[in-house]
Amino acid sequence: MEYRKEERMITMPLVHIDLIEGRSPEALRQMCADVTEAIAKNTGAPKEHIHIVLNEMAKNHYAVAGVLKSDEQ
Repeated sequence: MEYRKEERMITMPLVHIDLIEGRSPEALRQMCADVTEAIAKNTGAPKEHIHIVLNEMAKNHYAVAGVLKSDEQ
């Protein structure tokens, strides 16, 4: 897929990833590298235009079925 110059000026893939805290910095680095590769491959966007925002939540700030993740065994 070709990435045209005019698209480059208006298109900046911005990826937001929400996850529960606790992963190592190395795991987060690898995830960002993998996501960047996938976005570049599937959109044709240059890697330097791909931005990733990681939002890490405390386990007591996220619940499933009314149960905080911090309360799970």
